[in-house]
Amino acid sequence: MKQIELPRDVDAAPDRTTCALPPSRYRRLSLLLVPALASAAILVATWVAPSIPALRDLLPTSDVGAALWLLGKLLAAAALAMFSWRIVLASRYRPAPGLADEHLPAITVVVPAYNEGAQVFHTLRSILASDYPAHKLNVVAVDDGSRDDTWAWIRAASAAAHGRIATIHYPRNRGKRYALDCGFEASTGDVVVTIDSDSEVAIDTLRNLVSPFADRRVGAVAGNVRVLARVGGAIARMLDCAFTYSFDFIRAAQSELDTVMCTPGALSAYRRDLVMAVRERWLGQTFLGVPANIGEDRAMTNLILREGYFVKYQSNARVFTDVPTTLPKLARMLLRWARSNVRESWVMATFIWRRFRPSSALGARLQFAFHGFTLLWASVAWIPLVAALVAAPALGAAALAAGFALGGLAPALVYVLIRNDRRRALWAFVYAPYSVFALGWIKPYALATARRNGWLTRGAATAPRATVASNAREMGALRAS
Repeated sequence: MKQIELPRDVDAAPDRTTCALPPSRYRRLSLLLVPALASAAILVATWVAPSIPALRDLLPTSDVGAALWLLGKLLAAAALAMFSWRIVLASRYRPAPGLADEHLPAITVVVPAYNEGAQVFHTLRSILASDYPAHKLNVVAVDDGSRDDTWAWIRAASAAAHGRIATIHYPRNRGKRYALDCGFEASTGDVVVTIDSDSEVAIDTLRNLVSPFADRRVGAVAGNVRVLARVGGAIARMLDCAFTYSFDFIRAAQSELDTVMCTPGALSAYRRDLVMAVRERWLGQTFLGVPANIGEDRAMTNLILREGYFVKYQSNARVFTDVPTTLPKLARMLLRWARSNVRESWVMATFIWRRFRPSSALGARLQFAFHGFTLLWASVAWIPLVAALVAAPALGAAALAAGFALGGLAPALVYVLIRNDRRRALWAFVYAPYSVFALGWIKPYALATARRNGWLTRGAATAPRATVASNAREMGALRAS
């Protein structure tokens, strides 16, 4: 094994962001009625504008412009209704309390790694530092053909842990889905947890993450993704606000409907028997005839939802992850996510309208309908936007400015309420126009190129589509050697 020097801070606690505030803080999410009421006031003003002489002259006069203006108002009304509903759901959300040691299930944590370098050492160290009973915790680290010293760092972590980490090394890159499947095949216990190799968990994360499985109807749990404090720059600060809104508001609302739509690769947990039951379909997934090697997290979520199980969110199960710090890297990550979103939304449409579980799924269907609508709308929104700016420049510019202000206000309020940091919350107002002017092309491009594969930020798999049987055979050969 290659000799490496351990980090000087090997015994120090990982650098992490401020912890999430107590669950009671969710009750204060009712303050999000402020942007909802502001949006309602603006919407009412647009309907009464024709009767006000000062505003009448700003309205579009052509038939096309008037039609676009009416369409915009109807869409805004629908979005406002959905946003208000999410406020109610998120304000009701509470994470499941952590279970006592004797009630915790036996788990296996799978960490796939590719060209991660020293960070994988910190990831594995944070997992072993958890307050989870040692006799119920297994860890499997899979090096997916890294071309750097990742394998050496995995071996170093295993040695430092005195054999508590099972290690798997493959000589060539096969893709994250394949690496995860190798970890699933080697897993034991009742629950399998997946953690990205560029992430670190808090000491109570694993305990909190698996606690919802006390309810037998729960098949998967999504963790709470945060940005590592040591990651700096404007993009990291904007993403910190975006992640807080996405998890502590959007996923909190989805959890109340028992239908979190995506369990993140950075931190998720699944019932192991369910994973083993669906892994052949998951591993052999195709999209328009092409083997799928992206979107493995949401693909697994869809399969578990299809089986009739709940998917929940745990705000008190925190993971801290590296994020892109440059526009090209950020765009590649978001493009991969957007393509996965298109693919898995199509898959979800094949079962969401059927009776896929015994309990009510009306809320899940309404949520999916709005999600699908916004996905399509985001891909073509630039057309009426440009038309409005041409037909009525003053009104179009005012509407755009109001949209940026309201678009930043909700994430900023969520950040203040959950993270209690007013200064960093201001980055939400920066991200609103940035996401339109610098990243607005991603969703329409993803919709047009959804069939394309490629990890973009990790390296594409070079091997043909694997099967469960071939994975098991190769793993058996490696163990024998």
